[in-house]
Amino acid sequence: MNKAYIGVPLGDPAGIGPEIVVKSIAKEETNTYANIVVFGNKEILEKAIEVCEVEMTINVIEDPKDGVYNNKTLNLVNIDNIDMDKFVPGEVSGMCGKAAFEYLAKSVDYAMNSKVKAIATTPLNKESFKAGNVPYIGHTEVLEDLTKTYNPLTMFQVRDLRVFFLSRHVSLRKACDLVTEENMYEFIVRSKEALRQLGIENPKMAVAGLNPHCGEHGLFGDEEREIEPAIERARKEGIDVVGPIGADSVFFFGLQGKFDAVLSLYHDQGHIATKTVDFHRTISLTNNMPFLRTSVDHGTAFDIAWKNIANEVSLVEAIRLAGEYAPNFNNK
Repeated sequence: MNKAYIGVPLGDPAGIGPEIVVKSIAKEETNTYANIVVFGNKEILEKAIEVCEVEMTINVIEDPKDGVYNNKTLNLVNIDNIDMDKFVPGEVSGMCGKAAFEYLAKSVDYAMNSKVKAIATTPLNKESFKAGNVPYIGHTEVLEDLTKTYNPLTMFQVRDLRVFFLSRHVSLRKACDLVTEENMYEFIVRSKEALRQLGIENPKMAVAGLNPHCGEHGLFGDEEREIEPAIERARKEGIDVVGPIGADSVFFFGLQGKFDAVLSLYHDQGHIATKTVDFHRTISLTNNMPFLRTSVDHGTAFDIAWKNIANEVSLVEAIRLAGEYAPNFNNK
């Protein structure tokens, strides 16, 4: 089977991104999932190879087709944007924030031009972005702008549990206000389309309740009265969706395979459910774009960076899912 080309931007050089990239590629397992193309700085990666004590050479390329793909070779689109005399591991740096943005932007360019089928991203640092005058909060906002995608949809996957999020980084009070019939209907439709894009035709979805026991018909909360008509409207259009189902049980049913996806109503509701199953193997996917983006779901971890103790499992899993789902995308 032909493996897809998957782009991996290096993330913030001062964080654990370089280490987990090197460690991931050094695993034979990772190279069975995809042909991995790294977007980053050669000198940083040379330093990471030394710190991680792996046997690996760097192959600088421009065209992924010129790569040599195995666990002894790191194929790199080199971006010369780090002054090693000023580089300090584990600290906020405008230089590193700007560099991380440039790695991501270059990988997006390759994906938009079908040179790679998907990207699997490593951590950014919001403070470093700000220090580097990068006008974005994080990955999703960069991707939204560079791909001209309106409100890309986030999905988490761990084992067989897939979770979509109605809202992301807003207060809990604001998240409750966003649970309206129209928002819920649009959310259901977009989630179905995202699953279809991942290769799951006619998916079965379940909507989590917001209140304990879904409010017990208004005894303690009436937000479910906004959810129910949206579900009914979607079902009349042929979408296989049920709910609301109490959040204390619906994620378990999803993990058991009863549903192809669970629709979470706010950030922590779905994050807690997935990360409790397996913190390191919970992977974030950004959908509804011209290409797929998967991502580790941890930060730059400045406190342990460049000490050869960072865990690469999450990036290996992100590459695995990118390689699995990418063939279903027609980059355009």
